[in-house]
Amino acid sequence: MIEVTRDVFRLAQVFTISRGSRTEAKVLTVRVTREGVTGRGECVPYARYDETLESVQEQIRSLPEGIDRLALQDALPAGAARNAVDCALWDLEAKQAGCHVWELAGLPAPGPEVTAYTLSLDTPEAMQAQAAKHAHRPLLKIKLGTPDDMPRLEAVRAGAPDARIIVDANEGWSAEVYADLAPHLLRLGVALVEQPLPAGEDDALLGVDRPVPLCADESCHDRGSLPALKGKYDMVNIKLDKTGGLTEALALRDAARAAGYDVMVGCMVGSSLAMAPAALVAQGAAITDLDGPLLLAEDREEPLLFDEAGVHPSGPGLWG
Repeated sequence: MIEVTRDVFRLAQVFTISRGSRTEAKVLTVRVTREGVTGRGECVPYARYDETLESVQEQIRSLPEGIDRLALQDALPAGAARNAVDCALWDLEAKQAGCHVWELAGLPAPGPEVTAYTLSLDTPEAMQAQAAKHAHRPLLKIKLGTPDDMPRLEAVRAGAPDARIIVDANEGWSAEVYADLAPHLLRLGVALVEQPLPAGEDDALLGVDRPVPLCADESCHDRGSLPALKGKYDMVNIKLDKTGGLTEALALRDAARAAGYDVMVGCMVGSSLAMAPAALVAQGAAITDLDGPLLLAEDREEPLLFDEAGVHPSGPGLWG
């Protein structure tokens, strides 16, 4: 049986990016039950990719009851629906086999990975205060993509002088803006810029000097995205809601590294259930950005552990 339900998790505070604000995370939870054993997965439908809770639910409900992971890859396109079902099937297989998902996948035993913590878009003064509150964290992420980006970045650096900083422009810049800002980004110690240009317009990055490395996010979904990234990006951001699950995420990670890209593993704003499979992909990644549960006021009953070592692999009560 494949069951899909909606869950809502309150955020710890209003979370704002250049596309808008939210106060809660709306997710879909999938449960696949066979012979008395249940596997779980979670996805976050994303309007940027024309997904809604309703449309993704319909995709999941269209699947035949006995579908396996191999058939699933062809039955649904890369996206949120396939992600939740794929991760639920991995969880189910591991429980049936009496082992961990990482063992089924032939991966080394996972450990904790230091994760970025994302600061909500706000006034420079408020962002400086946020940065100071989280200055103990080794890696901060800033959502930009507005005309007032530099004052905000300056404020965050003032609030957290020792933290490593990465920037997500959310498709809000042009090649000219990136070139103008690059010297200032270097001066402020920015280690990476995610998706500076709209995904359909990033050919403008061809031939542009990249003194601050660029990471493809909206431009990279699965292995089929890689050929179009050549000469534009230095890194790819792997998110399971884009790849359509752990199966393709692991394959994309290997293919990206073979093609010479560094790897970042990111997330939508979801619960620990969504982060658990991503934590396997994040092993050894150049950047891990799995802070979704840190932004929530409430989480799953057996949440992931986050401490000074980073995000820890999940226990069997959660996933995997």
